[in-house]
Amino acid sequence: MLVYHGSYVKIDKIDLTKCSPNKDFGRGFYVTKFIDHAESWAKVKGKRNKTNGVITEFLYYDSPFTEHLCKVKHFNAYSEEWLDFVVLNRDPMSNMHDYDIIEGPIANDKIQSRIFDFLNGRVNKKDFLSELVYHEDTHQICFCTLKSLLTLKSRDHSPTSDFAYICEEILKKLMLDQNIDELMAMDIFYESDTFKQLAITNTDLHQYSWQEIYKQLSNDRTLHPTIPYTP
Repeated sequence: MLVYHGSYVKIDKIDLTKCSPNKDFGRGFYVTKFIDHAESWAKVKGKRNKTNGVITEFLYYDSPFTEHLCKVKHFNAYSEEWLDFVVLNRDPMSNMHDYDIIEGPIANDKIQSRIFDFLNGRVNKKDFLSELVYHEDTHQICFCTLKSLLTLKSRDHSPTSDFAYICEEILKKLMLDQNIDELMAMDIFYESDTFKQLAITNTDLHQYSWQEIYKQLSNDRTLHPTIPYTP
């Protein structure tokens, strides 16, 4: 899926720590399949920063591998479940959900205004949901975790994060050393303790080179005790 991110700068590297909390689907990096939505947001962001808006294009790989690697939530349309989820995420006192990727409609300015009315008792949930039936189609995908970024690639084929680059290099090395296909390499790497440590943002492992991390993988005996390390 070709998706777009609107901002005031081109996104060469995704840094989840710079993403704002309490958005529709929580803290994360947001894209949309509708370029006009991204253009509108880029215009807003550009105006705020006294510059021109910029659209960055990405390819999102929505595949069985994505569902295997990540915990994914899909909202196919505005619904009561969607509304409850957005309200929860917009509450500064609520706990962050545990999804890696969430896809669904956007709470744009008009809907946000009605959410405020709903929360303050000026419209009931039934009436609000009936209004949403006639709302224009909108779309967004939120990437909430480091491993979710493995499913997102920039159109110029440069790595969107150090994490994605590290994983790509380790998979290629593993395929070569073990003479296995990509799916088997993915099973080995993504089920290992090494990857679990790498995907946790509060560890320092992702700051090491991919070669050093591959060496740790070669000593990881949790699932595959015979992976050799060849420099």
